[in-house]
Amino acid sequence: MLEELGIVGVSWRQDGSEALARFALPEAGRDERLRGFARQAGLAELAYLDTCNRVEILFARAADSAPGDTRHDDIRPLAYELLAGRTPAPGEAERTLKAWQGEGACEHLFLVAAGLDSAAVGEVEIVGQVRACRDLAAETGLSGPRLELLFEEALSIAARVRGTTRLGHGRVSLAEVAVVRLRERLKRTPGAVALVGVSAMTERAARSLAKAGTPLIFVNRTLAKARLAAQPYSAAAVCLADFLRDPPAVEVVLSSAGAPEPLLTEPALERIAAKSPSGQAPLFVDMAVPENIDSAACEKLGLPRIGMDEIVREAQVNREARLLEAAQARQLVDQALPRLRDRFAERVYGPMFGALQNRYRHTAREGVRRLLKKDLKGLGDAERQAIETWAEVLARRFAHIPTLGMRGLLHHGPDGSLDAFLEGLDPKFSEELRQALDRGAVR
Repeated sequence: MLEELGIVGVSWRQDGSEALARFALPEAGRDERLRGFARQAGLAELAYLDTCNRVEILFARAADSAPGDTRHDDIRPLAYELLAGRTPAPGEAERTLKAWQGEGACEHLFLVAAGLDSAAVGEVEIVGQVRACRDLAAETGLSGPRLELLFEEALSIAARVRGTTRLGHGRVSLAEVAVVRLRERLKRTPGAVALVGVSAMTERAARSLAKAGTPLIFVNRTLAKARLAAQPYSAAAVCLADFLRDPPAVEVVLSSAGAPEPLLTEPALERIAAKSPSGQAPLFVDMAVPENIDSAACEKLGLPRIGMDEIVREAQVNREARLLEAAQARQLVDQALPRLRDRFAERVYGPMFGALQNRYRHTAREGVRRLLKKDLKGLGDAERQAIETWAEVLARRFAHIPTLGMRGLLHHGPDGSLDAFLEGLDPKFSEELRQALDRGAVR
């Protein structure tokens, strides 16, 4: 049942946040590449999660896949080729990419959505990123009933964790960690902050900085989006091209935009530094993966730059203090797994249960029709109706027994036990139930 679900990917734990850049798919052509990967790997459903902490592919295998099918044994070599853009050396994909399957994959996504697998335990941005991952999969037509249900439960768990524990209280957002560094700088040299990119990171930083009355300048490729983001704060808005060519005077630049290459390169950095109101080199905070602010150019020019790895290290300082709250949140995750199995069975296998009920009812109706036609011709309408109703009720009761049995096989039986049950039926009935099962897997 849940064994058809899987996740492969890489996280900040392997080589740090900025090393994830080589696995992130560029937005241009991304959707078509994901569709091609799904076809190549024989996957029925697919979602792509890309954050500052991880790059992961969530998937559901095709309903007709079976153990021993070489397309489905381990998709990490194919996933590595997709993400890294090259064929891995023998064993390289397995060493680099982590893999979760079945209940382990569900548990992993639950932990991610709840903020328990982040560099900053309890970080709040991840919920929006998981939701965006779900929405992207739906928009591209790559999602389906199994991933939709998995996302639904993961986001529900995240909401319960936020609502019933104190895991998200305090400075647990990576953006908040970055804002602390910004405030330290602004105490020494007050001035404006440029926020490059409209993202969860820049929006959260803006809310925090606005409370202190810090002047904000929103920068985005599309000026309309920058203006929309700036509107709640009565802040300035500039398009990215103008900002790079003729930057306003700022003390800090915080960037979190999606781009395959650095947006702020050496010439732009020099122009920004030359206009610093305090005369000191501006502080550059890069919260993007891949990097938005050219780290080599900052080092060459002597400009202070804080990247994601440094922010992540600071966020981990508070990790121990949150272990108690994390334990309570983990309990919520554990409680969600059996609930997901039940919901998964009802949604995916519901059509098969319905087909079983319909077969029993059809058999009962046919039997009553023959009985009334041959042996009970003299009955009145009321008596005939009573017999038909009795047969219908009896058929439902009889169908309830094998339905319970199939549910038991799904929840407690070994792999393949449901297939063995179907093989024991007459071929026509077995095929009828399998077709209903296929409808449940794709609806």
